[in-house]
Order: sequence, then C-alpha cells, then structure tokens
Amino acid sequence: MRDAEEFDAFYSASAQRVLGHLYAMIGSRAEAEDAVAEAYARAWDRWASVRECDSPEAWVRSVAYRVAVSAWRKAVNRLSAHRRHLAEQHVEATTVDHVAVVAALRRIPAEQRRVVVLHHLVGLSVAEIATEVGANPNTVKTRLARGRRALAAHLADDEYQSTGGGRSHDV
Repeated sequence: MRDAEEFDAFYSASAQRVLGHLYAMIGSRAEAEDAVAEAYARAWDRWASVRECDSPEAWVRSVAYRVAVSAWRKAVNRLSAHRRHLAEQHVEATTVDHVAVVAALRRIPAEQRRVVVLHHLVGLSVAEIATEVGANPNTVKTRLARGRRALAAHLADDEYQSTGGGRSHDV
C-alpha cells in the first residue's frame, strides 16, 4: 500500500511538468500524452528501482522521450515500407470503360451489385455466392439477372449521354 501511495504522490507532483517538457521536445500534445502515459506505466512496473534513482522524474522523462521517438520511427518505417510497396506495384491506368462500369454499379441496388461483383469480378458460382451472402440460390439468380439488366440499362444510358447526341426517332 505504501508503494501505491508513494507512486501516486510522485505522479501527481510530476505528471503535468513531464507532459509539458515532452510536449516541448516533440511538438505534439497527443503523442506526448501517449508517451508520458506509457512511461508512467513502466515506472509503476519498476517502481521499486525507479524510486531509488537520483531523479525518478528524469527517468520517466527519458523513457517518455524514447517511447515517443520509437513511435515516430515506427511510423516512418511503416510509411517507407508502404511507399516501397506502392513503387513496386504496377497500377494500370483507369479506362473510360472501367469508370463507366463503376458508375453504373453504384446506381443499382446493393444486393444486386454485390452478386454481380461476386459473380463477374470475383468469379464465384451461384452456389458460392448463396453461401457467402446467406441467401437461397434462386434469390441469387434473381438478383444476378436483375442486376445485369439494370447494369446494362445504366451502361446504355451512360453511352447515350457520353455521345452527347440524341436518339433518332423514325416517324
């Protein structure tokens, strides 16, 4: 019980000051708060030895700074790895057809869109789709048929609109 009271007193007396110091060092209050919280947690875990240090506050401040720098390094490494991964990927240019299909898919009901994508883009069978979406295979077939019709109608409308022309009417 004495350790907890002693640590609580130490924390109460020093936490705001350490937070202010770390914030000044790293420039982000949110990151400073996270690092300080982690440092005090570590101090509590090692309180028997930390309290014997010349300056327990300096110990916490040093640990908090190392935690913050470590988090920063991890973020930088993650970003670098992400950039490397993106640089290695070949991304094909988006075609007009792709844009038209995506736009048309957005215009059909969600259930139809889901089965059309699962069947035509993912390559699942009707039975596999039925299992994945938790529906009867006949329901999947109906959604697929309706989705294809709706998609075709929207693609035809988009084609009509993109030409800018009107339809000729025989009189």
